[in-house]
Amino acid sequence: MPYVLDGNNLIGSVRRASRPSEADRQALVAEVAERLRRTRARATIVFDGPSGSGGGLGTLTVRGAGPEGADEMIVRAVAAARSPAEMIVVTADRELARRVRDAGGKVCAPPDFFRRFGAGETDAPRPAPGHVDVDEWTAWFGDEENRWR
Repeated sequence: MPYVLDGNNLIGSVRRASRPSEADRQALVAEVAERLRRTRARATIVFDGPSGSGGGLGTLTVRGAGPEGADEMIVRAVAAARSPAEMIVVTADRELARRVRDAGGKVCAPPDFFRRFGAGETDAPRPAPGHVDVDEWTAWFGDEENRWR
């Protein structure tokens, strides 16, 4: 079954970045490609924004949605599939999930997708919200390079 991943949504829900950078995109692509490498699963990850050169890593294809936006591209891909019921869209976006189901596709929550394809960086324990690493801050402010002149 082919997977279609809502890239920006995954960055927001899994990597906790509200405004994804190119580094966030690359980190997500590398992690998903590594997880898929151990299986025969195929996936396409779609990001909002310019289409760029596209491309892929093994069984992972990377696409930019261009001006139409990732949600539109994903729904169109599901609706145009030979067997929409075999398409699984990975997203936490409720509106996109509804549209995918209306087009005949299936939806998988990001945590379920990542559990299905083994442990990785997104499974590492995260500090509790509001947690402050005092030692890190002390070291940063103690470094002369970080002081105002």
